[in-house]
Formats: sequence, C-alpha cells, structure tokens
Amino acid sequence: MLIPKLSVAIISYNEERNIARTLAALDGLPDEIIVVDSFSEDATAEIAKSFGASIFSEEWKGHIAQKNSALGKCKGEWILCLDSDEEITPELKSEIAQYINSDNNAPAVINRRTVYLRKIMRRAWQPDYKLRLVRNDSRPEWTGYNPHDVLSAQGKPIKLKGEILHYSYRDILDHWQKTIFYARSTAESYAALGKSATLFNIIANPLFSFVKNYIVHGWFIDGIPGLIAGTSAFLYVFLKYIFLWEIYRKRKY
Repeated sequence: MLIPKLSVAIISYNEERNIARTLAALDGLPDEIIVVDSFSEDATAEIAKSFGASIFSEEWKGHIAQKNSALGKCKGEWILCLDSDEEITPELKSEIAQYINSDNNAPAVINRRTVYLRKIMRRAWQPDYKLRLVRNDSRPEWTGYNPHDVLSAQGKPIKLKGEILHYSYRDILDHWQKTIFYARSTAESYAALGKSATLFNIIANPLFSFVKNYIVHGWFIDGIPGLIAGTSAFLYVFLKYIFLWEIYRKRKY
C-alpha cells in the first residue's frame, strides 16, 4: 500500500464560511485530508467532502482531544495541522512541497498572521509562530490546556518563511462572543489546575495586557482594528479572572 506523503489534519464545527477557503488553498499539495467534524449543523461536512476530504463525525471532546483524534487518523509521512479558519499562502504551499521532499526531518513552525475586519494585521497578534508541520513518526501530540492547545513533536523545530492567514473573527460581535467563550474555557482549565484569582489579577493583569500589546508591541500601528484587538486582549484577561473567581465562589457557597 502506498503511504501518503502529506496528510492534513483539521477539526471543524459549523465552518461553512471558512472551510472552502482553507481547502482550496491546499489544492494539489496533500495526498490525504482528514476532517474530524463535531456534527456541524451547516454545510461544513458537505463542503469538505467536495474537496476530497475524509470526514469523521465525533462528539466534541475539547480542543486537545479533538485535534489528537484527527492527528491519529493521518497516514502520511508528514502531517500539516490546520484550523478550519486558516489559509496557507501560495508561498507557504510551495515551501512545504519543497521541504517534505527534501532530506529534512525536523518539525517546522509557521507564523500565523491574523486577517481582522478585512485587514491583514501588521503588528497585532504578531509574531504568532505555531508548530504545524511534523513527521508522523516524530510522536506528534497536542498538549496544553483548553482552549490553548499546543502541538509537540520530537526534534528541534525550524522556521518556515511562508505564513498562515488566520480568519479568526467574522466581525466584532463574533470577536466579542468568542472572547467570552475562550475566557470562560481558560478559567475552567485554570480551576482544574488549581489556579485561583486574586483582586490583583483582576485589576492589574488586564491593564498590563493592554499596555504590553497596544503600546509596547505596537498594535496601535494597525489603526482602529489594532485598538479593538488591544481592547479585546484587555477584556479577555479581565473575563478570564472574574470567571475563575466566580468558579471558586460557587464552590465555596
């Protein structure tokens, strides 16, 4: 049996707005596309099938477990891990093709650049290097804590020059809703790890986040979208700690 050279692993849920762009950008690159879908209620699965993807419908188990499920189904020598709201650039596509057909065996990290409010961000959320390209025999595994999953693999990673474009938010409302969801998920993960929230965390940490990102890291260069991004970072940290405070308060009373 011929072993695929490259598999792509993706998880999805109600991503009909994004997944066609993700898969179209891969055209001609992978030998196998694995999509673990959490019973999407829209056309996500049908769209993925139209691009030749193998669909596995599974109940949501959390980001880490879901991504490991997709990873474990890949048969390729190499695995490229993507989210269903991401798109590889033509430059990265060419670079990956050359890399996996060379003598290189090292895992590769790739910078992810956010497209926000129709603007490719120059400074906000930058740099955002993620380990995404790994050999199947390098024991790849998703770890971390939900929703902040991290891919690990054996070997010292190298950096590729191409980028992934991340269409993370449909609009400001979607951004704010996801910020609340991720803050709550992170608080639950913190609580499971035994972390607690103090008044100092609630007051100081959000302010520190805004100053560090918007001023020190120069998110202001991205104009109004950069300001919104900086404010969302403030809000995320604030909500994360008040949700954590609420969890412990409910346990106490």
